[in-house]
Amino acid sequence: MKESRDGISKDMISKSASGSSLPLILDIDDFKGDFSFDALFGNLVNKHLPSFQDEEADSVDGSGTDVLSNGHLRVPSDAAKFAQGPPSPFFPEVDTLLTLFKDSSRELIDLRKQIDGRLYTLKKELSVQDSKHRKTLAELEKGVDGLFGSFARLDSRISSVGQTAAKIGDHLQSADAQRETASQTIDLIKYLMEFNSSPGDLMELSPLFSDDSRVAEAASIAEKLRLVGSFAEEDIGRQGIDMGNATASRGLEVAVANLQDYCNELENRLLSRFDAASQRRELSTMSECAKILSQFNRGTSAMQHYVATRPMFIDVEVMSADIRLVLGDQGSQASPSNVARGLSSLYKEITDTVRKESATITAVFPSPNYVMSILVQRVLEQRVTAILDKLLVKPSLVNLPPMDEGGLLLYLRMLAVAYEKTQELARDLRTVGCGDLDIEGLTESLFSAHKDEYPEHERASLRQLYQAKMEELRAESQQESTGTIGRSRGASVASLHQQISVTVVTEFVRWNEEAIARCTLFSSQPATLATNVKAVFTCLLDQVSQYITDGLERARDSLTEAATLRERSFMVAVQRCGSSVAIVQQFFANSISRLLLPVDGAHAASCEEMATAMSSAEAAAYKGLQQCIETVMAEVERLLSAEQKATDYRSPDDGMAPDHRPTNACTRVVAYLSRVLEASFTALEGLNKQAFLSELGNRLHKGLLNHWQKFTFNPSFCLVTMYGSVAGSLFQYDEKFSGGLRLKRDITEYGEFVRSFNAPSVDENFELLGIMANVFIVAPESLSTLFEGTPSIRKDAQRFIQLREDYKSAKLASKLSSLFTS
Repeated sequence: MKESRDGISKDMISKSASGSSLPLILDIDDFKGDFSFDALFGNLVNKHLPSFQDEEADSVDGSGTDVLSNGHLRVPSDAAKFAQGPPSPFFPEVDTLLTLFKDSSRELIDLRKQIDGRLYTLKKELSVQDSKHRKTLAELEKGVDGLFGSFARLDSRISSVGQTAAKIGDHLQSADAQRETASQTIDLIKYLMEFNSSPGDLMELSPLFSDDSRVAEAASIAEKLRLVGSFAEEDIGRQGIDMGNATASRGLEVAVANLQDYCNELENRLLSRFDAASQRRELSTMSECAKILSQFNRGTSAMQHYVATRPMFIDVEVMSADIRLVLGDQGSQASPSNVARGLSSLYKEITDTVRKESATITAVFPSPNYVMSILVQRVLEQRVTAILDKLLVKPSLVNLPPMDEGGLLLYLRMLAVAYEKTQELARDLRTVGCGDLDIEGLTESLFSAHKDEYPEHERASLRQLYQAKMEELRAESQQESTGTIGRSRGASVASLHQQISVTVVTEFVRWNEEAIARCTLFSSQPATLATNVKAVFTCLLDQVSQYITDGLERARDSLTEAATLRERSFMVAVQRCGSSVAIVQQFFANSISRLLLPVDGAHAASCEEMATAMSSAEAAAYKGLQQCIETVMAEVERLLSAEQKATDYRSPDDGMAPDHRPTNACTRVVAYLSRVLEASFTALEGLNKQAFLSELGNRLHKGLLNHWQKFTFNPSFCLVTMYGSVAGSLFQYDEKFSGGLRLKRDITEYGEFVRSFNAPSVDENFELLGIMANVFIVAPESLSTLFEGTPSIRKDAQRFIQLREDYKSAKLASKLSSLFTS
């Protein structure tokens, strides 16, 4: 097509070149297919372009114009152009091309008009054809709708016919089944009539019932005959008994009785064959017999017979070996650890035996799961129960077993070991296989009698352990007291009054911790566990409270004995009491609290009980510490009374120089209190130490005030008068007036000592006491200015001033009356 167009174009160009008046010849086919305007245009003009290009190339060569590398010409300069002369026409074919373009344009316009006319005609034809097509489609749609309606009627008809055929098939199948049932019923009635004879005629039955090769068929028929006989008897019973029914009933009774005898004889024969095959380990024969026996009561008798004939259930030696393995030799006391090892060995042997039996049961019985449930149930109810009955003998709560035989604790430990190991056995047997048996529930039932009274036994055991421990401690104390001949009385008192031991309290906690572990083991429900744990923990609170309270009371009693540093023993008791309470609190936080959370209010109730239980010990400790202070102050008063001389605070009459050291009484008291302080720092801690030292410091301050009220302080004058300042007031005093200085030296000694108490209120009291001692140092005329800065001590200062020997002679009462009344 393109070549034809090229040829036509060339012809047109040649014609236009020869005679420009001729029109261009263009065909519509030139514009079909792969049309290219550039190709059409090139075919029109290329005939004229080559001559122009050749001329241009020649002119370039003659003029020496350079051709650039990119194809463009280098234009010569104006001088060169002028030297070449006048230029020739640049594009002489332009007229020819213009004529060609005009003719082509006119021809193209004509072609467009032809195309437009042809398109109009095609549109009209398309419209007509579209109308015809739409009409045809409408007719086809009507035809398709009619066809679909025919198909629907046909499908409905086919469905109806199919349903009718299915009903006919069901009726035919039902009729065939009824026919078969009727046939079998007739056969069964014939067989049943054969049994309607005397028992002595059983040998005249059909060969079916005597042929050993047809035992399975005979068993199936016999079981069906039993069902028919039972249904017939029920039917006769519902219809009532008349003359005809009575005869039929008697005949049926004879048949059923004979049939039952035959079934029993056949079942026994099969069981005998099964036993013989079992002894020879012929699993195929056993399986055949088991399948036949499954016709009778679903094979229950065969399953139970197989389980009952296992050696572990009928061999007496097996039971004796179990007891020896768990309990050991007769006459020896079995320990929980030995029993645990024995039960582990025994239960492992039982599990292995059941696993071996499982393989046989799976190969022999049609329903192995049911047989396994019977076997495992028999193991737990017979073999395990037998050993548990020997192992666990529930003690009486009225007459407890003695502690030398293990007491209640031994029973509880044995119960925990047996329960835990039996639970492990149940899990192992569940893994081996036990059918639909609720092995967990059955295992729990083995211990139900023990678990019902377990909480009471646990609490009774804790009480028994506590009583035994107290008796042991009393015995040790008595032994120590009898061995103190030749010792000091203080050592005898210390041994007689047994001190509180943190080790003993730790032992209480260990008992309770063991009991809590058993509670967790036996209590599956969180609420039950919380209740049991709370009851057991209450026992611990009662024990610790009673023990430390009694210990503190004994320590208080020792305070009345004339023992050296008897206060120290009570302080040690208080310190151990605090440590014991801390141990109980730590045990509650670590082990008890989390177990009480599932029950609302249980945690708070236990905390309240703990506080209540410890309140008695706190009260005893408080009373004891108060008594300690009383004892200490009594010893201080004794030392002051024995060591303090009336001349300690008076001027010496022998003219000797005054002694400015602390008095002997002060030195002895401080030495004694230093030992008490050392004991308190060693034995007490925290708030107990702070409260004790504060109270002791205040009582010492009060005791010293009362003690110094017994003395008078006489002034004596000398030739040398010295001046000083006390509390910011200038005063004068006589060096020989040494009583006040001696007292102030004692107060300074006491004050320095009580600073180690770390009690600010005590330090303040002794500072004020030092200020008041100045009343024995200053001259009478300076007393009025002594207490201007500390009015709070005026009352005590007035009492001190009255102790001056010159109180009356110097008329100090009248001089200071305005000071103390203001």
